[in-house]
Amino acid sequence: MSIPVKIEDLAKALEDFDTAYLLSVGDGRVKVVCVVAEVDGGSLRIPTGSKGTARNLEQNPAVTLMCPPRETKGMTLIVDGTAEPDGEGFRLNPTSAILHRPASHADGPVGSDSCGNDCQHV
Repeated sequence: MSIPVKIEDLAKALEDFDTAYLLSVGDGRVKVVCVVAEVDGGSLRIPTGSKGTARNLEQNPAVTLMCPPRETKGMTLIVDGTAEPDGEGFRLNPTSAILHRPASHADGPVGSDSCGNDCQHV
């Protein structure tokens, strides 16, 4: 199940995570970089540079920021958007964000009207 996160609530949602991965695609290959994401107005500032990510962004500005849960079977924060080089790092302009985890990680059963996952809105 997926729980939408309002873009204006990203700063609060990010407080629950200590690791983030920036995923970009170019030439058919996914580049994954461990980063720190800082909320800066309506965007995310990523001070970490990556030549491979910069090359990918030249071809395809679409990115995903994935923040895995701190605890086993916890919620994952997934932020989709576009990114561009910004100084030594990147600026991510989010278009959507969700908290997600599979139903099998829930503490209780998932109702029959569920999408099969156990997610909640922030």
